[in-house]
Amino acid sequence: MPSYNPPVRDTRFILDHVLGLGRHEGKPGFEAVSADLVSAVLEEGGKFAAEVFFPLNRSGDEQGCTRHADGSVTTPDGFKQAYDQFVAAGWTTLHAPVAYGGQGLPSAVATAFSEYMIAANQSLSMYHGLTAGAIEAILAKGSDEQKADWLPKMVAGTWTGTMNLTEPHCGTDLGLIKTRAVPNADGSFAITGTKIFISAGEHDLAENIIHLVLAKTPGAPEGSKGISLFIVPKFLVNADGTPGEPNAVSCGSIEHKMGIHGNATCVMNYDGATGWMVGEENKGLAAMFIMMNTARLLVGVQGLGLAEVAYQNAVHYARERRQGRALTGPADPQEKADLLFVHPDVRRMLMEAKALTEGMRALMLWGGLQVDLAEHAESEEERQAADDLLSLLTPVIKGYGTDKGFEIAVNCQQIFGGHGYIREWGMEQYVRDARIAQIYEGANGVQAMDLIGRKLAQNGGRAIQLFFKTLAAEVAEAKQDERLVALAEALEKANGQLQAATMWLMQNAMTNPENAGAAAYPYMHIMGIVSTGLMWLRMAKAALERIDAGDDDKAWLEAKLVTARFYAERIMPDAGALRRKIEGGAESLMALPPEMFADR
Repeated sequence: MPSYNPPVRDTRFILDHVLGLGRHEGKPGFEAVSADLVSAVLEEGGKFAAEVFFPLNRSGDEQGCTRHADGSVTTPDGFKQAYDQFVAAGWTTLHAPVAYGGQGLPSAVATAFSEYMIAANQSLSMYHGLTAGAIEAILAKGSDEQKADWLPKMVAGTWTGTMNLTEPHCGTDLGLIKTRAVPNADGSFAITGTKIFISAGEHDLAENIIHLVLAKTPGAPEGSKGISLFIVPKFLVNADGTPGEPNAVSCGSIEHKMGIHGNATCVMNYDGATGWMVGEENKGLAAMFIMMNTARLLVGVQGLGLAEVAYQNAVHYARERRQGRALTGPADPQEKADLLFVHPDVRRMLMEAKALTEGMRALMLWGGLQVDLAEHAESEEERQAADDLLSLLTPVIKGYGTDKGFEIAVNCQQIFGGHGYIREWGMEQYVRDARIAQIYEGANGVQAMDLIGRKLAQNGGRAIQLFFKTLAAEVAEAKQDERLVALAEALEKANGQLQAATMWLMQNAMTNPENAGAAAYPYMHIMGIVSTGLMWLRMAKAALERIDAGDDDKAWLEAKLVTARFYAERIMPDAGALRRKIEGGAESLMALPPEMFADR
């Protein structure tokens, strides 16, 4: 049976010594921050995840959700009770605004907690997962009345939120949506259409579900410029704020899917359902992107969470399973075979998992901090810098983070051999569950195109220039410490590959846009390697500072330094191969006519 131990020590190391969260204590947006409070949130949050959510992960996967004849959905046994505990303990309120009942803790802290909940039980964590994004969208674009009507109970967790974009005939190309919103005399709209792949679209956990729905009003412009956003609740709300009559929205079916069986992924039918426009007419896509960007960061954390729990179980197995002998001779002569840890290929998979999960954790917590700084930093320059870097790296956090999350889950399953393919050990569920994160909230190929098609050129390339400048400054500083020189030089070399790839795009993408499309995916991965490498440089520096200060946890800190060296020697060199792929251009990629792919 699988197990899970939340990586609180690693989280604290990153927040305290790498990101320096304590430096912001008492500043705007960080008023609730204190070392004791953050420690309590992480310790108790990890305990809650491990003791309440994790025991339901396997049973929820095996049982799945049930749709009834009336369209209602029942979640797996125990989910309702666990969710009620989740709400009662106030976990839904961590990062939410104080004005609407939240605790106002930094996004960086909420990101850490989200990792624990996702690793413990991704399906169950998703029921509240998109609510945070819905809250952000309503905060940014909703009227004061809408904020007062909807946000307090969404923050409290008694109501959950969803995101309704995809339709049977369109996913990424939202300009093709057919859902219609016809004005009613009272200022509301009648929403009619079908949405698919709606996570937590219907369930029995919360007393109301607030759907954010993209639709087109009569006479709206064609394409994405004619999309508006609407609040459409499952139940209409009485004057006293309690759920009233059912709205004309129903779950038509639950998708039968590869993973996340414990989460109800629904086909939602809107049959003249009452909804209210959020923000301006025909400006709905911009409003929804606020929610989507929040969701994309969370999906990156899903990749991390599943990688972490898969890694932990692979380590446990490698410590217990005996197969074969070490290449240098028996490590345990008194035993008939040595532990899996003696085999270099097993070590390869475990070290890659360790280096990537710890590096991605730092990158994603850094991303959470940029969310905070983009809103609350003291100067406009700092706020702009944080927003620029976050915008640049959001597709990397989502795309690279989930690609590597799935890869780690597969490799950790591999360590179990045949047992990894058997349900009893739990590893096959992690592989199945991790796969979706590469697909939803914008498939990773779309993330790559967003990175090179929008984010690189945005504001005259201001963000990528800032990224290169930041990295160069930190590399130069690190070279002053002889213990960091090798790591700094490896990062500098990988960044050189990224810069060369960027220059190649500037020279070749304009003349042939297909060069950009062909380069996008490997470019996203180089950016992932380099940005995670920057986190490793920061972690190595912080580890050395703690060792120099006489930290009692010297062995743990030295393991950080070894892992940083592994990342530099075994992962950063991939940047060169990816650059050469980019420079191969699009010609051979696009040369064959479609019929030749089927001609065998």
